[in-house]
Parts: sequence; C-alpha cells; structure tokens
Amino acid sequence: MKKMMLAAVGAALFLNACDTPARLISIPVENVDNNPLKVAPLSENTEKAWSAKDLVKDTIPGMSVELAYAEFIKEGGVPVIVGVIDSGVDIEHEDLKNKIWTNTKEIPNNGKDDDKNGYVDDVHGWNFLGDVVEEQLEFSRIIQQYEPMYKGKSLSDIPKKEQETFKMYKSAREEYDKQYNELIEQKNQYDQIVEVVKAAHAEVSKKLGKEDYTVEDLEKMDASAPDAQRNKAILTQMLSYEPSIPEFLTMITEGLEDMNKRLETNFSLDANYRNVLGDNPDDLKDDNYGNNNVMGPDAEGALHGTHVAGIIAAQRDNNLGMNGVANDNIKIMVVRAVPDGDERDKDIALAFRYAVDNGAKVINTSFGKYFSTHPEWVYDAIKYAAKNDVLIVNAAGNDAVDLDGGKTIYPNDQLNNTEEFANNFITVGAINETYGGELVAPFSNYGKSNVDVFAPGMRIYSTVPGNEYKFLQGTSMASPEVAGVAAMLRSYYPQFSAAQVKEILMQSGVTTNTKVIVGGDAENIQNFSALSKSAKMVNMYNAFKMAQLSTQNQ
Repeated sequence: MKKMMLAAVGAALFLNACDTPARLISIPVENVDNNPLKVAPLSENTEKAWSAKDLVKDTIPGMSVELAYAEFIKEGGVPVIVGVIDSGVDIEHEDLKNKIWTNTKEIPNNGKDDDKNGYVDDVHGWNFLGDVVEEQLEFSRIIQQYEPMYKGKSLSDIPKKEQETFKMYKSAREEYDKQYNELIEQKNQYDQIVEVVKAAHAEVSKKLGKEDYTVEDLEKMDASAPDAQRNKAILTQMLSYEPSIPEFLTMITEGLEDMNKRLETNFSLDANYRNVLGDNPDDLKDDNYGNNNVMGPDAEGALHGTHVAGIIAAQRDNNLGMNGVANDNIKIMVVRAVPDGDERDKDIALAFRYAVDNGAKVINTSFGKYFSTHPEWVYDAIKYAAKNDVLIVNAAGNDAVDLDGGKTIYPNDQLNNTEEFANNFITVGAINETYGGELVAPFSNYGKSNVDVFAPGMRIYSTVPGNEYKFLQGTSMASPEVAGVAAMLRSYYPQFSAAQVKEILMQSGVTTNTKVIVGGDAENIQNFSALSKSAKMVNMYNAFKMAQLSTQNQ
C-alpha cells in the first residue's frame, strides 16, 4: 500500500550546492490516477487533520505526514530553526510556547545587545514593524509618492532616466483604479443585500414569531402573496451561507467593515503609518528600528502569523488543538515584517538577513504583492540566504492567476519571470481536500515556470492567538505545510543542502494526470501536471523515502 504512493522521479540527481554534495537517488514510479475518490464528507476530526492524511490509505490528498512518522521518524534528528516572516506570532499560545526559538546569547530584557547582532533583547526574534499594524498597498504608496510629479503627463514628457519609474507609476495608477472601483462596487452590492435581507427578515420573523427560523420553516410558510414569495426566496438563498439569518447578517456586516477598513487604510493616498518607526523606508542602511515584541501590539494582528507557525510546528501529540508538521526538533524564530497591507521591501530584506544570521535553516514567506519599489534589496537577501544554505518556502498567491502570464508577484526567484537566480527558493500553490476535478484550490495562483509544487491550503486548522484554533485557507497555509516538511528533512538528513532539499520536495511528490478546474473557473480545465514546474503535490512520506535511499547509497 505504501509503495503505491511513490511518485515518478527522474534519474539520480547530482547537485553542487555544497563542497561534497550528497547524491539524490530516484524512487520507483507508481500511478495514483486510479485511486477511488472520497465522496463522503469528512468527519470533523478528519477535516482538522486532512493535510496529514495519505491519498491511497485515506483517499484524501494530504502530505502523508502520519505515514512518514509511523515509518521513518523515530528518535534523533538535529535542532532546526524555521524563520517565520509574518504578521507576528502569539508565542504564549498553549500549542506553540514550547516550540519558540530562544536566543541563548541574549540576556532577556536587560536593554542591551548582548550578542552584538544589532538587535537589543531579541530573545525570540525581531519585530521590524514596531507598533505599525496597518499599511497601504504598494500601488497606493507609489501613487502617493509620484503623482505630484507625473499626474497628467505622458511618457514623451519624461526624461529617459525616469521613464521606468513613470511606467511603474502609470501601472500602479491603473491597478489602483481597477481594484478601488471593484471594491466600491462590491461594497455597494453588500449594502443592498443587507438592506433587502433586513427588511425580509423583519417581515418573516414577525410572521413566524421567531428570528432563528430554518429553511424547513420557510418551506412550510404560506407565501401566496408576491412580497412573501420574494422574501422566502431571498432568505432561503441566504440560509445557504449561514445557519440563521442573524448569523448571515453578522457575517456580511463583518465583510462590510473589512471593506470600509481597506478603503480607509490600504487604499489611502495620504496616510503615513510608517512615521512611528522613525526610519527611512527607502534607505536600506537605516536599519536601527523596530523592537523585540514579536507578537506585535495586538493579538488580532498576529492571527495570520500564529496560524502559519502552528501549521509548521504546533506541538505534536499533546492532546491540544492540532499537530504541526514538525516535531520537537524544530523551533520557530519569529520575524514580524508583514502589516495589514503590503509589506515594505526594506523590512523583508532585513528580515531575511536577520533569520539567516541568527541560525534559521528554513524561512517561510506567506505573503506577497504585485508591485515592488526596491526588489533588488529582496533579491540580494535571497541570494544571501542561498550563500548561507537556507531554504526559503514561499506562498504562490491567492489571485487565481497564471504567474507565467506576465504578472510578477514579489518575492520571487526569477528575473523577468523566466530565469531563476537562486536554487534555494521554492514556491507553493494550494490544493483542496478533495481529490479529483476540484483538487486545486480555486484561489491558488499557478504556473509551469513560476510555481514549483502544490500542497494542502484549503480549510487548514491551526493555532490563532489566545489559545484558540481556527480554519483558514490560502497559499499562505500551503507554504508552511511544505516548510514543516523541509525542516524535518533538514533535521534528519542534515547532509543535504537547501538546494537538495528543494529538489527532494519537488521530485518526491505525488503527481496525477487528472484534469482539474483552475482558478475556480469551471470553463478553465487543465491537466494538474501543467500547473507547476514539478507537476507534483508535496508528500512527506515520499520525501523521507527518497532522502533515506540517497543516504544509504552514499
């Protein structure tokens, strides 16, 4: 049964990422296309752990984490630090507090830089955002900076040395207008829905004598009058989204609040959220800023980073919440650099370097944006990580676009979307919990050149601040699934370089010839194998099998 999961892999591979590279050995070919599809809904407990399941054994397209632990992962392994560059992490969470990296060279809270690394009291990482929570989107910042100079001008009016900047401004302006108008239109639709549903709910509640009526109650209700028929149809449709109309109204009201907040903050053209830090975001050498509060100023802002950290390394088998991919050998270094808005290139470049310099061997980057004013700073930091044998695991993005189609997402490891400049950077798309035509998560970006692998990213259960747990979804969740596997490989097979671990993850995954819906568009049907460079889903069991065989054949 286990051997059926072993994926197609090419000839044995030799890499030159270290002085005496270990040899990677291919593993046998098996086809999973004839596996039965799971049609029954998942139980609550199974859904909370679906990403750890096995496609053959469980008919669920997880990463075979449980199978890997059962067969390969025993005692031993070496400590490995995973740098989580994100929105902050609740390091006191019951399922994470024992898995947080501690800088033993630093004396806590003495106000001194004991280890002379440039960061005072950085006991569990560093917060490059200080008390900043909200931020503009990058195109908003570009417009704010350049519109006074370029508004109303054409390319022929611009000196040659400024033309690339002008093109960036024009592109930012176009994208801003497009997204702003779409958000306003969506907000107006939500406002109309709220108004209509509230009116219908008031009438039906009065008629039925209760507010918590069900679809069955609506079916039995007399609706002979046109207004009653309309109310019944409207409310029946809304009950397909939430169990009750009050819950639906709460949900849509929260959505409206989020839209209003985005319009006020992310799309602002006159905000300056950065001024509280006192640095120059356009000067990479101005690096004396931030603080050691790695959760950030509030728990809500740390939700995303806490969820990501839990996927990687929530304590296993402690009868709490859920199991992270990685065991107790793996510790989380928290590097807060991602606000509620687009991250700054300076913060990300310095965050990479901080994680590398302080011992991380894997870095997770569950963020991204489509405009970058200083991409070279981040590119140089990625190269710095490669030079120091650090693997970067990166989320592909959630806009359901083909990244090979000319749209660039940052960070990335490709110049002009074609030529890779580093061998330590792996980009991850997201899959669903259902094997078959809906295998690819409807939001996931993809691309035969720009996406390397896929991993579970739909409805992932993990830690959130305040000793709580929650389902979230996105390539932001798929990336840490892979980072957890990578960290475990680096722990049990430390002889393999970052580049080799990337190749193991890509070569040992599970592939399929299944045709899948892409981007949630039922008319866009493609072969799963055409959506990423490896054509595979990451599989921990296979990865350990390949690493073991390669080690035995040294």
